[in-house]
Amino acid sequence: MTYQVHIIGGGMAGSEAAWQLAQAGVKVRLSEMRGSGDMTPAHQTDGLAELVCSNSFRSDDAAKNAVGLLHQEMRDLGSIIMAQAALAKVPAGSALAVDRDIFSDGVTQALSQHPNIEIVRERIDTLPTDGMTIIATGPLTAPALAGNIGAATGMESLAFFDAIAPIIYRDSINMDICWMQSRWDKVGPEGDGKDYINCPMNKEQYDAFVQGLLDGPKTEFKEWEKDTPYFEGCMPIEVMASRGTETLRHGPMKPMGLDDPRTGRWPYAVVQLRQDNALGTIWNMVGFQTKLKHAAQVELFRTIPGLENAEFARLGGLHRNTFIQSPKLLDPTLRLKSAPHIRFAGQMTGCEGYVESAAIGLIAARFAIAELAGTPLSPPPITTALGALLSHVTGGADADHFQPMNVNFGLFPQPDEKVKKKDRKEAYTGRARTDMAAWMQEQGLAVETA
Repeated sequence: MTYQVHIIGGGMAGSEAAWQLAQAGVKVRLSEMRGSGDMTPAHQTDGLAELVCSNSFRSDDAAKNAVGLLHQEMRDLGSIIMAQAALAKVPAGSALAVDRDIFSDGVTQALSQHPNIEIVRERIDTLPTDGMTIIATGPLTAPALAGNIGAATGMESLAFFDAIAPIIYRDSINMDICWMQSRWDKVGPEGDGKDYINCPMNKEQYDAFVQGLLDGPKTEFKEWEKDTPYFEGCMPIEVMASRGTETLRHGPMKPMGLDDPRTGRWPYAVVQLRQDNALGTIWNMVGFQTKLKHAAQVELFRTIPGLENAEFARLGGLHRNTFIQSPKLLDPTLRLKSAPHIRFAGQMTGCEGYVESAAIGLIAARFAIAELAGTPLSPPPITTALGALLSHVTGGADADHFQPMNVNFGLFPQPDEKVKKKDRKEAYTGRARTDMAAWMQEQGLAVETA
């Protein structure tokens, strides 16, 4: 098929970009190296939009949460990622979590069947010298292409570590000790306030667990990895534990809002598990990214009450992510300043998170569609979630100290000072919805639903 745009990378950003372009009538070549004999250190399949470190898209609350607001803005723009997430949804309270396989299969099928998309299983080692291109190879870009990007931009790519949480088989969890409850009994759109499995700990058990994290053998870094920083949102639990004994108890192991039915009280600490597939047969240890060696993980995690006989579908791991210094290298429409036929999208731009990656893929495609049509597209207002995230990676951040970022209200301009503190989140989201609707109308954006 003769194509108009070449997308390199079939992850969240590349898949979303391909769909947006194809729905607008643009012919797309989507190159994905998985399935050609190559694989990344973290992926397990050759499916498009495969989820690696978690199955959660985080909060779906568009009224009080920045990522929930981003969900809604993407839905308004016809996102394939959000449409397939709805079809693959599993219970997770007010969060949006999906069955990984159903989600990836849905995205793969939708793109494979689209007449404007040609999926080619191939590894691309160099940046194309001409033709409109979107680089969406993600944080696990193959070494050859990563090196070529570094050479083309005149600087080395920055990097950080990303850790993966373990997954446990449901039937190996002792429910005589554990119980089902969402924090504060919060009920999601289709939930009952009992979407998480909770494993309680007393102080003695918690202190021993923290010491085990500190003492356990860790994955050793190669020489070139030793100075690579962690991304705060995926901080390994043993790194958090090293910051102080109480850190975990006020982070992923906080007991607040969780009543142990055996005592009627909050435990000293809690380990939560979230459903990872539609069948409910495997559950993800929430916030338990780790670089402990596999044998040490099994030994230590089985000391958690209720997980004495836990069987693991996947153990935790660690991989090195790469991203470019986007505020210096990219223009406001995500084009590489030194080679404007190339756009970057997804986590390589320095956004962090599945939803954020897809969102940057979406807006990169929208810019490309407008450029092809000869009708330039103005960036979304910075008062919207999409606009705030785009601004962060294209100039809103300090370029010299640029680090990956999830979407959050700190990226938005502050609302009217007269708004009371308790109403500020609604002020952010209300303003964003108004401004997003106005922007879409001004730009004449027609949306085809997935």
